[in-house]
Amino acid sequence: MSETKKMALIASQGTLDWAYPPFILASTAAAMDMEVQIFFTFYGLTLLKKEIKAKVAPQANPSMPMKMPFGPKGFQNINWPMPNILMGNVPGFETMATSLMKKTFKNKGVATIEELRDICLEAGVKFIGCTMTMDVFGFDKDEFIDGVVVGGAATFLEFAVEADIQLFI
Repeated sequence: MSETKKMALIASQGTLDWAYPPFILASTAAAMDMEVQIFFTFYGLTLLKKEIKAKVAPQANPSMPMKMPFGPKGFQNINWPMPNILMGNVPGFETMATSLMKKTFKNKGVATIEELRDICLEAGVKFIGCTMTMDVFGFDKDEFIDGVVVGGAATFLEFAVEADIQLFI
């Protein structure tokens, strides 16, 4: 009989596009009977808030394709004629890109961030909120969903050092 595999993830980003990977990987690993912990630090800590307000940040993602399959039919695959850095600075573009990405995810049957987060909790994924980040940004544990463990890097590293998979996202 083999030992249970372990996966340790660090979630350090809170934008919509960076919110998906830790929850998708964690829920998939848990479904594969792995023991999973996610350490939420810096901007990733906002993913533990009761209400997630994650947005797309094109100016922070130079790899964002100029052609995205966003939005309603007939408007998909529009080739944006300006550089990404400008798109991120156009008033309202972040809100529009966020809305279109969420609509596309919904149309493709992709679960929301909140749904994926709930699936992780139901599957026994352990969420650790970084105490240092909480202190630096002025967060209180009451702002987070139920089930979050508050701890420092050492709390997470005790698990991560023995994990079969360690990922920084």
